[in-house]
Amino acid sequence: MTEEAIVEPRAEQAPLTDQPIKTAVQELLKYGVLEAEQKPNLYRTALSAYDRIDAILEPLDLALRIDDVRGLCFVAIAEGYSDNERDEWSHPLVRRQRLTLEQSLLVVILRRLYVAHEMEAGVGTAHALVSLDELMPELNQFLGDKGSDSQNDKRLRQLLEQLRGHGLVSEIDKNEQLSIRPLIVHIANPENLQALLGAFRERTVVSED
Repeated sequence: MTEEAIVEPRAEQAPLTDQPIKTAVQELLKYGVLEAEQKPNLYRTALSAYDRIDAILEPLDLALRIDDVRGLCFVAIAEGYSDNERDEWSHPLVRRQRLTLEQSLLVVILRRLYVAHEMEAGVGTAHALVSLDELMPELNQFLGDKGSDSQNDKRLRQLLEQLRGHGLVSEIDKNEQLSIRPLIVHIANPENLQALLGAFRERTVVSED
């Protein structure tokens, strides 16, 4: 009779990363942003463990950015990703979250309203409230009237719901208002947004001629 080999149980390996940091990184990769107002504990974790989280993101060509005035931690494309062979628009994170032309136009409008709110109320104040009635004429000015109030309303709501998935606006409340979230100031280069707005203006003028 042969003796059976005795296999010693392996000692459990201690986790390499603390659970709060894991949770913060997973939240950042899932949503792209942590807000102090929405997730205060995870936000504080991201602040206190900035170097470790940034190191975790580095192999993905991502980086952690902090806007402590507005209470934001968000994921950005790491500096140095762009070179002669690729640019930041080729990064998988950007490709996955790239906005359509209509969504980008609405971002321009919302960003302008948010910046105006900060100029009046101060940077880092509560989210800017905006009503659907305020957004509708601006959107229709560039995209054109669809011919009925219900169709215009449906288009606006669909675009806002899509932007809500990007963390840029809140849900529409019972008063037909929504909050513009502070991440919108970081979502795109202001010069690019103004160029987009100018292109829409030119297209509107041509269509009217």
